[in-house]
Amino acid sequence: MPRAKRKIQYAITIDGHSLIWHLHRDQQGSVEDGWRGVAIHVKAAEGVHRELFLEYLAVIPQKSLYMKTLPAQPAIRPSKVEANIRQAMADGWDPDSRGKPYVYEVEDSPA
Repeated sequence: MPRAKRKIQYAITIDGHSLIWHLHRDQQGSVEDGWRGVAIHVKAAEGVHRELFLEYLAVIPQKSLYMKTLPAQPAIRPSKVEANIRQAMADGWDPDSRGKPYVYEVEDSPA
């Protein structure tokens, strides 16, 4: 039985930019792509500007011979996500620019 989708959303201000971020995708496994980690979607609070997707690495669950359980959903700390947004801004994402979404791969977890 699949889990219910978590609804996580926060409004923050970073360097004068009003932003809203929410959980875009929880960790999931697929036959074609293997495990995909959590994804966070960040957009400007007002207007149409370039969006950001924070792509986290997947936490691969341990296999069990006796029980098929879904892996635990990783916790998401707003302070950690804010720090990752600041990293993406330092690496080139400009929330005032326009264009296709900026995908930023984060090496650690959002917890």
